[in-house]
Amino acid sequence: MKKILLLIFICQVFLTVHSQVYLTRTGFIGFYSKTPFEDIRAENNQVYAAIDTRNKDIAFVLLMKGFVFTKELMQEHFNENYAETDKFPKANFIGKFSGNADFSKDGVYPVTVNGNLTIHGISHNIQIPATLQMKAGKLTGHAQFYIKPEEFNIRIPSIVRNKIEEKMNIIVDISCTPK
Repeated sequence: MKKILLLIFICQVFLTVHSQVYLTRTGFIGFYSKTPFEDIRAENNQVYAAIDTRNKDIAFVLLMKGFVFTKELMQEHFNENYAETDKFPKANFIGKFSGNADFSKDGVYPVTVNGNLTIHGISHNIQIPATLQMKAGKLTGHAQFYIKPEEFNIRIPSIVRNKIEEKMNIIVDISCTPK
């Protein structure tokens, strides 16, 4: 019996050492659009992210009102008319990453992230390339991808449609520390 308990204890210690959850509350997500008529730049530095390197789980959540625009009127229109942030206050992503990565040592690891992105109450499965980097015990991540607002039931009135790109450029940067 003592040997079984000792084996269970050793397994728990081993899994704890080799399974690490990394967190941040100050992740970054920005979205951008550039047309001949208007440039849109909105950035949010209050993104919560968690990455479990053992299970390859990854999750993000952010308040939509956390996006700051270069023009105050754009921010007002985004919150009231497009994202409807009172009705849909959060966006999130829950998924997994795949790829060969040895997080026990420093390195840059290309991965593929696959999961459900929920914006404006609508979820879509997305698959995007990303980079995870382990350096001095910190895990950072970077991804860039495009989404169409209409895919998330965000309607752009025809009067301003030519001022917004059909696909929004999304950039994600996070720097996480061990839990």
